Amino acid sequence: MHVTMIGTGYVGLVSGACFADFGHDVTCIDKDASKIERLKAGGIPIYEPGLDLLVAQNVRAGRLHFDTEAAEAVRKSDAVFIAVGTPSRRGDGHADLSYVYAAAEEIAGLLDGFTIIVTKSTVPVGTGDEIEKIIRARRPDAQFAVVSNPEFLREGAAIEDFKRPDRVVVGIEDERARPVMTELYRPLFLNETPILFTGRRTSELIKYAANAFLAMKITFINEMADLCEAVGADVQQVARGIGLDKRIGGKFLHAGPGYGGSCFPKDTLALVRTATDAGTPVRLIETTVAVNDARKKAMSGKVSTALAGDLAGKTIGVLGLTFKPNTDDMRDAPSLDIIPALQALGASVQAYDPEGAHEARQLLRDVDFKDDAYAAAQDADALVIITEWDQFRALDLERVKQSMKSPVLIDLRNIYKPEEVRSRGFKYASVGRA
Repeated sequence: MHVTMIGTGYVGLVSGACFADFGHDVTCIDKDASKIERLKAGGIPIYEPGLDLLVAQNVRAGRLHFDTEAAEAVRKSDAVFIAVGTPSRRGDGHADLSYVYAAAEEIAGLLDGFTIIVTKSTVPVGTGDEIEKIIRARRPDAQFAVVSNPEFLREGAAIEDFKRPDRVVVGIEDERARPVMTELYRPLFLNETPILFTGRRTSELIKYAANAFLAMKITFINEMADLCEAVGADVQQVARGIGLDKRIGGKFLHAGPGYGGSCFPKDTLALVRTATDAGTPVRLIETTVAVNDARKKAMSGKVSTALAGDLAGKTIGVLGLTFKPNTDDMRDAPSLDIIPALQALGASVQAYDPEGAHEARQLLRDVDFKDDAYAAAQDADALVIITEWDQFRALDLERVKQSMKSPVLIDLRNIYKPEEVRSRGFKYASVGRA
């Protein structure tokens, strides 16, 4: 089948490359000419493990193409995907749908024959209805169907998630779309992946509901971590004890400095705004948002406590800046709250991240960016682990200790065993452990 992907951001590029790997002919469109030239030259504008090889293989096979102009690709496409950004709108927290609607306007003028318009971007309930109105107003004669097909890709594991998903959700209002979407995902049908066809508005809500539930689960275990510290319990054992209950499950029960990233912060906020507008407020999610925001800001206090409440003139080494490992994504990363808070308390910060330094330089001020973990520890009064990159899990602790002014390790991801670190002569603080 012929597919056009409007947008070569995280979702568009990964989805386009994976559809091409399924055997479809895919053209990815982006208005950013420099990004398209980079992709044509074999460069990848985001960090995602394995994506460079997947793109290169499908470009060589002639199934994956990149362009700034959508006209030719859309006219021959069976399905056109909208995979543009929907950031939180300034002022009210609603999803900014301007890019989605602009894409719909452009697609409308290019349609030739029956075409499926698929919303891959995360959009509020009713967006598909509006897209249909936009296209119908522009092209009353056009033959098309608007479909919701939300993505469930975890950054750092996106290719695996696309090819071996827990489920595929497809929201349709026109039965002509069903065989087209079935054929697009045919390899997954053969693997017996659950493919759930729903109404379009239901599909749109499933995405927000899923992310909100996972965000709530993270916030729940973080609050349990605070309680564990207060009463002398161990949050990791608590998480395991409840996670073995199949009704709960162990995923997303890892205590830490709070969630961030491209999805959870904006999607929970958008769901809160949508529910409020509908007159059915979602109190649990409202609280989740508030608790998570406060938690990220409070993490500097854990560092201050480890240094006897005085950060003035101290040097803090930071390991990990991105919101999670295996990505260069800095969106709403806890480091963006923690580092400025440390600086406000009088500390200077030197930091290292394996992939996120370039983005972090645009967002953080007066930070001394280092080339490796040991450089970040050099002459530091304390070392803080914010993001749990694998390379931080097996540091040479003796080397770290010798390079620091004082051996203080604050592990906000609980990647070390307290007794192991303390036996090496460190003062050690973690999350939710006595």
